[in-house]
Amino acid sequence: MRLEYEDFKKILNIGINLSTGRDRNKILASILESGMEITNCDASTLYLYENDRLTFKIMKTLSMGVSRGVDGEAITDMPPVAMKEGNVCAYTAIHREIVNIPDVYDSDRFDFSGPKKYDTLTGYHTKSQLVIPLENNENELIGVLQLINAMDKDGNVIPFDRQYHIIIRSLGSMAAIELTNLAYMEELKAQLYSFVEALTTVLDERSPYNASHTRNVAKYSRILADYITELHKKGLCEESFDQERKEKLLLAALLHDIGKIVVPLGVMDKATRLGDELSKVEERFKLLESLYEVDMLRGRITEEEYECQVADLRAELDFIHKIDTVGFLDKENYERVCRLSMKKHIKENGEVTKYITDKEKNCLSIRQGTLTIEEREVMKNHVVVTEKILSKVRFNKNFAIVPKWAASHHEFLNGTGYPKQLTAEQLDLETRILTVADIYDALTAIRPYKNAIPDDKSIRMLKSMAEEGKIDGQIVGWLSEALKKEV
Repeated sequence: MRLEYEDFKKILNIGINLSTGRDRNKILASILESGMEITNCDASTLYLYENDRLTFKIMKTLSMGVSRGVDGEAITDMPPVAMKEGNVCAYTAIHREIVNIPDVYDSDRFDFSGPKKYDTLTGYHTKSQLVIPLENNENELIGVLQLINAMDKDGNVIPFDRQYHIIIRSLGSMAAIELTNLAYMEELKAQLYSFVEALTTVLDERSPYNASHTRNVAKYSRILADYITELHKKGLCEESFDQERKEKLLLAALLHDIGKIVVPLGVMDKATRLGDELSKVEERFKLLESLYEVDMLRGRITEEEYECQVADLRAELDFIHKIDTVGFLDKENYERVCRLSMKKHIKENGEVTKYITDKEKNCLSIRQGTLTIEEREVMKNHVVVTEKILSKVRFNKNFAIVPKWAASHHEFLNGTGYPKQLTAEQLDLETRILTVADIYDALTAIRPYKNAIPDDKSIRMLKSMAEEGKIDGQIVGWLSEALKKEV
């Protein structure tokens, strides 16, 4: 038998397909199917060398319509093959030697009771076999390929031609090398994810609120990616997420707040306007009562004036406690804070004790939320730090875009976001997804400074932001639809 031009062309194409494969199951299936195609055989079994034995990975028999394990499903009803020389596949694996059996029923070299029993049960007739070890470029055994029943052009079973030995072994080695490279890639990816997990754990230890937020943003991003892909399959959306694109999105979600490592907890988890400053205010008001009492005892003020001052102090402290936790400071209360900031006690020697400091006035004057302008700037700087940290990490080319997505999740489509005031044409779909997921979780989650906002109200707030041109309204709609399906 002589190889023709089309045979060489077929072999080269198989080699190219193997070298460009990125899915382990597809590479394994390609080994088996390529071997069957080149040798024109009817059946084949691919074993993987795992835990010092050969495990059934893929089985195919064309004439009987058998196809198992092609998509990665486990073959659990076939026990692994022990590494004993009496079994032809084990022998091949042990000695890394090709074995060509013209007729298993006319050979006493190996124990063929297994295939003979299979033949009895199924009505199949196993005759010729070609068994090839699969080794990578480091001479490591990956598995064994067993080809069964070569056929001539008329469909008659014939022995395997020896010219196939080197061809199948070469293709097997190519596939084994690609599997090894893929394993290295998976290992590198696992290292990257372990690094991300370590950083997320740091956030978890600092603030449990942010850790749950990070994982929730990843969860909502995954839900959106899956829903968009589902719409794409139905012809309702041009975008879709394959496994690699989805992995990049989720990695960006897990890293998007890594810059909060440097944000002081007093800012990140600030529950009230004054935060830790409240205890200082309370101590000062006790001091002020004592100062007014001294003034009374020394005759600087009357007892009636003293009682008025103490009543005023206690009323102002009650006011401080009240506005320290309100969600919104109205004009009337703001003006009272301004008046309070003017009050002070003056000792005989001219020493002045203000009721509240300028810093405390600044905190109490916050119209909405708990952060001052300066604290907001500290908080906003976390995205700059995120980009700075991730710029020091060497991402391979497949993940090189992740830092950009992670550091842009506070940008708005209309250019009013931060830190770079990017606009719609500069923001990828992945960044838009992260932005919506980030805001949605911030609204619906419990924080030290706020209660959770109901899901339906949160979606309405997101839609309002979309109408303002800040975020992608289509993504908000998709999130709303996807969440309803998740229930």
